[in-house]
Amino acid sequence: MEEKTYSSNISSTVWGQTAFRLPPTYAAFVNSVAIHSMDFDDTWHPATHPSGAVLPVLTALSEALPQSSKFSGLDLLLAFNIGIEVQGRLMHFSKEASDIPKRFHPPSVVGTLGSAAAASKFLELNLTECREALAIAVSYAGSPMANAATQTKPLHMGNAARHGIEASFLAMMGLQGNKQILDLETGFGAFYAKYSPKVLPSLDSHVWLLSQQDVAFKIFPAHLATHWVADAAASVRKHLVCSDGALLPADQIERIVLRIPDVPYVNRPFPDSEHEARHSFQYVACAMLLDGGITVPSFHTQQINRPQVRELLGKVKLEHPSDNLPSFNTLYCEMSVTLKGGATFTERSDTFYGHWRKPLSQEDLQEKFRANASKALSCHAVESLIETVEKLEDLEDCSVLTTLLKGPSPGASKRLVK
Repeated sequence: MEEKTYSSNISSTVWGQTAFRLPPTYAAFVNSVAIHSMDFDDTWHPATHPSGAVLPVLTALSEALPQSSKFSGLDLLLAFNIGIEVQGRLMHFSKEASDIPKRFHPPSVVGTLGSAAAASKFLELNLTECREALAIAVSYAGSPMANAATQTKPLHMGNAARHGIEASFLAMMGLQGNKQILDLETGFGAFYAKYSPKVLPSLDSHVWLLSQQDVAFKIFPAHLATHWVADAAASVRKHLVCSDGALLPADQIERIVLRIPDVPYVNRPFPDSEHEARHSFQYVACAMLLDGGITVPSFHTQQINRPQVRELLGKVKLEHPSDNLPSFNTLYCEMSVTLKGGATFTERSDTFYGHWRKPLSQEDLQEKFRANASKALSCHAVESLIETVEKLEDLEDCSVLTTLLKGPSPGASKRLVK
């Protein structure tokens, strides 16, 4: 590889924007924000969204490095896996990280270091530079959970991507940090209670965390814990539909009880925005009961403010059983609906469709990608991306990906009209 240098003249693709490019740090920022904008990205245990802080970093850097340095699909996969692995290993240093977070949004913490690790691998930093990049990244990390369910939350993912690249660039330029920062309670331990770092396994004996547990791919765009609620609500709904398939009138429902973990920031009795609705046990339960399904439009303002929805929301009560812990690996939802006549119907969900224990089929995963990507890319680009990703390990040059992600040329729509 050519001598590693940073130049302010390089730029990278903003996905879906043919004529608009940004410096790689900001291209990664914008693309990562887009990934998390609807809370529709993958989720893992311990709790974080692992991919959004890593993939945009690698696509941005693949364009920004010297033209003579081509990166293959295998190069991208290895750097991607390293970025995910670092996040998982760091979260295993604290039991608190296994639970749904209360203080810091994980992508802004471990995602920042995963971004730095992936960038360092792609940039071929040496061992000393990699250590410095992670140390620098710790000083960039951390966003409070108070901004969950707001328009600001996706910035956490964008900042993780951008700051990870910046940390790697600064390490290349000679900036130094505390070499023990990952071992100290006053270092990375500041983000997690009862922080207990462990010696990482050697490369000879290493088993990838992703080979031990896959990620969860959501079927609708909302906080992962609400997917258990939707699953239980769909089962209860079967008891409440009339012969014509319509739901019993809302005024016939006396009470709705959700037995779920105590997760304060997903307890939103009357959400006022799409972001709050995506983080509301109550809203997802009511929307599923009324509509029989949850989709992207379910979180549009006009859907949230329907009179039937607001009526049902007023009837929802939450209970927190002592055995229902706030962990994506163990939590469950039990839902009971009591009618005015006294009849009660109860159903429970232990594993929803899309969880790593019950993964989406390849067909459904591809349909999810088509539905989202087709808003910004041509049908040809979408299908080509699916085909390319399916055989990513055989790809000789990653620039194929960024070319497809650029979107249609400015004159494409006019040509299609003709």
